[in-house]
Amino acid sequence: MIPLYKPYVPADLPELNKILRSGQLAYGKWGRALEQAVSEFTGSYYVLSTNSYNSAMLLVLATLNIGHTDEVIASPMSCLASNQPFVTQGANVVWADIDPRRGTLDPSDVERKITDKTKAIFHNHHCGYPGYIDEINAIGKEHGILVIDDSIEAFGSSYKNNLIGNVGTPVTVFSFETVRLPNCIMGGALIFEDKAFYEKAMRIRDYGINREKFRDLQGEINHDCDIVLPGFGIKPTEINSYIGVEQMKNLPDLLAQQRNNAKQWMSWIEQNKKEAVTLNTLDIEPNYWVFGTLTDDKNSQISQMRSLGYYASGVHLNNNRYSVFGHQGPLPGVEDFYSRFVAWPCGWWIDNLYQ
Repeated sequence: MIPLYKPYVPADLPELNKILRSGQLAYGKWGRALEQAVSEFTGSYYVLSTNSYNSAMLLVLATLNIGHTDEVIASPMSCLASNQPFVTQGANVVWADIDPRRGTLDPSDVERKITDKTKAIFHNHHCGYPGYIDEINAIGKEHGILVIDDSIEAFGSSYKNNLIGNVGTPVTVFSFETVRLPNCIMGGALIFEDKAFYEKAMRIRDYGINREKFRDLQGEINHDCDIVLPGFGIKPTEINSYIGVEQMKNLPDLLAQQRNNAKQWMSWIEQNKKEAVTLNTLDIEPNYWVFGTLTDDKNSQISQMRSLGYYASGVHLNNNRYSVFGHQGPLPGVEDFYSRFVAWPCGWWIDNLYQ
């Protein structure tokens, strides 16, 4: 059966053995090269890579001082990995409803959920389909609230002809985990618009250290270099970064293949008069990490697609079902979307759909 997800690994990794035997395995040349590749691809300047998506999320929260008693407005229709970090740091997740034709935050409901405790709006781009970015960013700006684009599945997607990471959002978080593009086996990245946030995050990522002053002329730890920020040890290894760099070289072709597959699925739906509706893609070009559809009979469609050899799935369970986030009010858009959404395989590994 054709899988819904599949890790991409370049056919050749010529530098891997050299790195393994170099004695330089920690963040260095290849870590900086990965950040440069992401910067050039997205057209953004302040890029930081991390050793996982979860680390990237913790780095966001520490940099923006989001923690105990703060409220973060978020979508429950996303990966659990996107929302759990808030709870671990004592923040309260406030669910906003979604547009059931898109799967992303409904701007009008986001505005209704704002209180004097709201610290951030966490804007998930569900399964690689960007949401209403201009509208959400405008709400954040009007109320003085930071907006974070959760692009856990959306690297390479675009909004109004600009790639995610370069759409005017203050902070963007990416996953470079196994089934993403690119994948570093384990990895993540942040893009900041503000240089001060970027420089603060750079230190927090490295135990709060200012590397320019940390050692003296003899290479010893400098007594005069104070540590003023709590921090993590979450920089990526050279191995993971190198794998990511090599994948970035192939990324345009991989994304082109996925978008071509999506066109084939659209044609197939039309030719076979299937009872499936594609998601609203106004103003956006998804990366087609999956091909998203809406149907009135979710279980039947999943079974039918699997019988044809395609592992269709609903992907995510809406997180507001989990008691760890507390019990909140009904979200009719979420329930509607969850009851109808089915993702079909659309990845780079598929050639000649339905042949």
